[in-house]
Amino acid sequence: MATDHSRAALRQLAATLAYRAAKVLRDAPPEFGSHSFGDATRQPVKIVGHMGDLMFWGVSIAKGGYEWKPAGGDSWQAEVERFFAGLAALDAELAADEFNGSIEKLIQGPLADALTHVGQLAMLRGMMGAPVRPESYAKAAIVPGRVGLDQEAPRAEFDGDASSLRR
Repeated sequence: MATDHSRAALRQLAATLAYRAAKVLRDAPPEFGSHSFGDATRQPVKIVGHMGDLMFWGVSIAKGGYEWKPAGGDSWQAEVERFFAGLAALDAELAADEFNGSIEKLIQGPLADALTHVGQLAMLRGMMGAPVRPESYAKAAIVPGRVGLDQEAPRAEFDGDASSLRR
């Protein structure tokens, strides 16, 4: 059975996903969603649609089920809204007294997959010439329950590459 502490940590992970996704999706160029990066790479709108599917799969897992039901479309705005609606629904299930899901399955399945796709979208934005500014995410105002597109402004963005040697 899930402990309150483990569900609190899972809600922090969901809020972290929301913060990072909002940063990548906010202010994307209008053509970003439908931009093609080649035959082997999904268009960003398809990636965000898949992320929405992942969140609704997560809701099913949080209720003790395992239902996968793809439903993505071609509208950038609609898919962004659907992703955050799904994330809010997942967070509500995590906060509910009657939580009956598997924390392990939520982490290894929909949440880890969605975080991977956020990184993919960030890389695609950079390839398109609209990079996402680096940030010290440990200093970000990430709050459990805040799982929408509207997030607090970044506190510690910087220029350059944090992994490069400084001389």
